Amino acid sequence: MESQVRSADVVVIGAGQAGLSAAHHLQRRGGVSVVHLDAEHGPGGAWRHRWDSLTMATVNGIRELPGMPEIEAARTESANRAVPEYFAEFERRLGTPIERPVHVTAVQDDPSTEPSPDPAADPVPLLVRSRDPDGRPRAPLRTRAVLNATGTWTRPFVPALSGAGRFRGRQLHTAGYRRAEDFAGMRVGIIGGGISAIGHLLEIAEVGETFWYTRREPVFEDRPFTTELGRAAVAEVEDRVRQGLPVRSVVSVTGLPLTPALREARRRGILARRPMFTEITADGVREADGRETALDVLLWATGFRHELRHLRPLRLHNAQGGITMDGTAVAHDPRIHLLGYGPSASTIGANRAGRAAAGRVLRDLARRRAPA
Repeated sequence: MESQVRSADVVVIGAGQAGLSAAHHLQRRGGVSVVHLDAEHGPGGAWRHRWDSLTMATVNGIRELPGMPEIEAARTESANRAVPEYFAEFERRLGTPIERPVHVTAVQDDPSTEPSPDPAADPVPLLVRSRDPDGRPRAPLRTRAVLNATGTWTRPFVPALSGAGRFRGRQLHTAGYRRAEDFAGMRVGIIGGGISAIGHLLEIAEVGETFWYTRREPVFEDRPFTTELGRAAVAEVEDRVRQGLPVRSVVSVTGLPLTPALREARRRGILARRPMFTEITADGVREADGRETALDVLLWATGFRHELRHLRPLRLHNAQGGITMDGTAVAHDPRIHLLGYGPSASTIGANRAGRAAAGRVLRDLARRRAPA
């Protein structure tokens, strides 16, 4: 297989908003060869897996892709259909093939290449290893730059808590949530303080009994979300990744907007938050005050981690647990760009990151090729 190594100037991993944006700008500017890999079976990225009740009316903001009009879909249409169709149209217009489904297993320094006397000017190429869905390895890809846009959906996070293995009810993460009707008549503990947790609460409260748990008191913002507030939030997240600190989401900075629907939910007592329980029992949870609450379901709306496990051979993380960034590029390894990471973890940020990463990569490659 090593003798079948393919080569490309740039490899884009992931075909969500950020990956498609980057591919668009690389193609528009031209002059480099690009291979685009995606783990999904079709267009749409993580949107393919959203629950049916997440409609275009309730989804938390979608930004149009570069050169495309806004999504034209009914407010009642499920986002897991409307957005993939929109992405598919963009891919048709883009015209460059996306290889899928391909699972990237590792990105590493090319072992066949001797280190340069001047690594900054002539860095070692990267080798991208991948496999097909049946597990068969594919021919490795040798490249000068990787634009990583693998998102977070494939890495749901559930905190380790005492007693989790004893619980006789059902446990699932937001990634496995499909519809509220699956919990009709049940007592459901919803854990998490973000937008997904709020959405689950509002839906399941109509068919079952809900119990909301968060580690911290949720912050509701009773003011319009302005452009200035959005920019300030993005700037704060961007400052953290520039310092190499672990990533915080933009939502964790902005708080939860107190919409009319949330005001009504608060009036009805649906947003009666409880402190995080201390342990999981066979039949429910042990509350912070020592009482036991019986539950049928634990629904973990506890977020996701960035899917970067295939980049571990490059040792990008620092002692603080974060990755120090210089724009979209990893500060100490500018061969790697992380899209959808930190301030670009939104549809607006993803578009900007794709454009910025394409420009930086093209400049870097041109500089390396220029005669001394």
